[in-house]
Amino acid sequence: MSEEQMLILDDENFYNKTGSGLILVDFYANWCAPCKMLAPVLEAAAARLGSKATIAKLDIDASHKIAGSFQVTSVPTMILFKDGKEVNRLVGLRDEEAIVNFVLAAQ
Repeated sequence: MSEEQMLILDDENFYNKTGSGLILVDFYANWCAPCKMLAPVLEAAAARLGSKATIAKLDIDASHKIAGSFQVTSVPTMILFKDGKEVNRLVGLRDEEAIVNFVLAAQ
């Protein structure tokens, strides 16, 4: 899965896309160096997770309403949603193994 194929969320589609299933949302910013470093890690994690979970991205500058509603104050922040409800979050750069284990723990 390339970054271009990753699910892109915004203020308009966020609640619809996160309403069912297990979805990890990467709250990022284009100016954030750790966010750029995280992108290929998320792609690798998505490949390992397959159909067990969806990985999506939300640009906090373009979708500040959603970022604010979840009190995202640092990027990267990854919030895990299960059937529309936040179940856990990670803040900061993490490795592939940590992300995969984080998601699988919520199944």
